[in-house]
Amino acid sequence: METDRFGRDIETDFDIDDPAFNEHFYDVLDTMVARCPVAHSKVGKGYSLLNRYEDVRRAGQDWRTFSSAKGFQPNRPEGMPYLYPEESDPPRHTDWRRALNPFFAPNAVKEFEGQIRADANDLIDAFADRGTCEFIHEFAAQLPGRAFFKNLIGVPVDDLAMLVEAMDAGTYGPVEERAASFGRATSYLGDFLARRRDEPPRGDLVDLIAAGVEHDGEPCSWEERVSVITDLTFGGIATTTFVMAGALLHLATHPKDRETLVHEPSRIPNAVEEFVRYYPPVVALGRTVTKDVEIAGHRFEEGDFVLLNYAAASRDPDALDRPAELDINRESILHTAFGVGPHRCIGSNLARLELRVVLEEFLRRIPDFALQEGATPEYETGILRTMTSLQLVFPGGRTEGDAR
Repeated sequence: METDRFGRDIETDFDIDDPAFNEHFYDVLDTMVARCPVAHSKVGKGYSLLNRYEDVRRAGQDWRTFSSAKGFQPNRPEGMPYLYPEESDPPRHTDWRRALNPFFAPNAVKEFEGQIRADANDLIDAFADRGTCEFIHEFAAQLPGRAFFKNLIGVPVDDLAMLVEAMDAGTYGPVEERAASFGRATSYLGDFLARRRDEPPRGDLVDLIAAGVEHDGEPCSWEERVSVITDLTFGGIATTTFVMAGALLHLATHPKDRETLVHEPSRIPNAVEEFVRYYPPVVALGRTVTKDVEIAGHRFEEGDFVLLNYAAASRDPDALDRPAELDINRESILHTAFGVGPHRCIGSNLARLELRVVLEEFLRRIPDFALQEGATPEYETGILRTMTSLQLVFPGGRTEGDAR
């Protein structure tokens, strides 16, 4: 019985913030996919979850019926700032995405590879001699922020730890404190954007955001522009960490896979896609139903709140063979880890680049590593999932860094 395994009936009484979900993450997802296409929660005002691939895909593509304009968080904490363009619908969403997309296109992010590779090596340099590292704090929580700050928005890297702490607390912390925690990051980024607005233009992403876009011929508000830079920063520093850590955990505990990627680095891009599928940093994002509709055999009414369970959908056996198995050699990798439809992750090209570079450089510098004996990875889970501790050990000694 689910109540024995998970402490509650996850089909009718699910809670995405329940510590049991964090502890039994994959078991819960697989039970949902197998037994309940639609799960329900009684928490707060209540919400539902779509758990199977085709249903998640259908809802994600139908933004008119499943709207993002009232936010993606269930029981949204009072005072939580909205994040545009993610928490908006066309045409507002389209106006911003059209303006932002060129900065995140494949050819644009390709220009960042050298800097990302150099930063990865700088971080490895700090622990390569030691023979051990706590991978999250010493690498995985730092590299994504460095990549985003240095290459896209120019926020001082020294402020990364503060922003990560504020956004983590706003995502995983006590519900009653989340709005204030996230508000600290929003306030900081608003001040940064105001300073940049008053400086000579540089022709970069920040200039575009500070100038804003027009909706129906009218300029957007300053608050909306601050929301956009906050949304991009949140995505840039709060998601890739989990995939990065999950990949290293898998390779630390599956030496044959590690040896394969060490000796055949051309397989890394395919492995990255499988790591993204298996270690989903975005668990589920919400939509508000705008009209009565039936999906997955359930009748939703106007105003209902529905979470699109991306993490479960990527483990649907109707969409993927052997979905509970991590296979770095998988030929067809179908997943929803980056979302679906018009709200699909704008930073997916940058995320793939970061993950490829990290695996290339870590495996080149430290090809032999393992999970420290007795160590257990630690996690936090809500609408996002992250790893908070990963102790690795490896032969110490200076390795050749990047040629810079």
